[in-house]
Amino acid sequence: MERPAIHPYIPIIIGVISVALSAIFVKLATADAGVIAFYRMFFSVLLMLPIFLVKYRKELWTLGKRDWIFSAIAGVFLAFHFILWFESLNYTSVASSTVLVTLQPIFAFVGTYFFFKEKLSFKTILSAVIAITGSVIISWGDFKLSGTAFYGDMLALAGCALITAYLLFGQDVRKRLSLITYTFVVYSISTITLFFYVLIKGESFGPYPGSDWFWFFMLALIPNLLGHTLFNWAIKWVSTNVVSIAILFEPVGAAILAFYVFNETLVTSQIIGGLVVIAGILLFVIDGQKLREKLFTKKT
Repeated sequence: MERPAIHPYIPIIIGVISVALSAIFVKLATADAGVIAFYRMFFSVLLMLPIFLVKYRKELWTLGKRDWIFSAIAGVFLAFHFILWFESLNYTSVASSTVLVTLQPIFAFVGTYFFFKEKLSFKTILSAVIAITGSVIISWGDFKLSGTAFYGDMLALAGCALITAYLLFGQDVRKRLSLITYTFVVYSISTITLFFYVLIKGESFGPYPGSDWFWFFMLALIPNLLGHTLFNWAIKWVSTNVVSIAILFEPVGAAILAFYVFNETLVTSQIIGGLVVIAGILLFVIDGQKLREKLFTKKT
């Protein structure tokens, strides 16, 4: 395999910073959660449209009935993930919300167990128990601080479950479609779902101040298209586990940014709970046997 022009860790670091900015951009916008989610996806689709039309539009004809159904379900789940997560930021801190969203790998193994009958190892179960314990510590601390913060934590957890469901339904379709085509289809369905959600809720599509339009566009450009594209580029050169571990530092970056932008401070329960969650997910994503083999090889 040819060597990359730059070290893969550099795009991964930029990708983590990009996705960490998501919660900050959401809190800086003044619109309702559904509206923010709609414009994030709408601008993402617009930015992808020229590339899709020029190079990938013929791939649409290869989609079967199952592909369309699964893509539609994935798009709806993605839409409501954004609604719940963005809404959670109105009630709880950036740190708590982003830490709880990083429980995604734990929800994933539960989904693969029920949908794909994958066996659960002792390490998997232990990592789940540790991560869930951490989320309970965060939520219990937030509940003692205010009931609204606890409510926000529950919204973030529900949003985490939905993003996992989105990935599970997309897993099968992605085997037969290019990244661009699959992403364009799912983002388009998500945009349509969010359009009707905003319409039914009676929320306004505009007008909004210029700053809001700027944050809407930044959400599409940086966390959506830049962050996730860099991750997808990097997995050609490094293990998916490396990217999974790197994403765990999203709440760290988000908490630091929230401290400077919103003067949000961390309480003891958030720090302890966040570290416990990250420890549990690290245990889940790191392959201990391969790590020992590498260490042993280096020593010998």
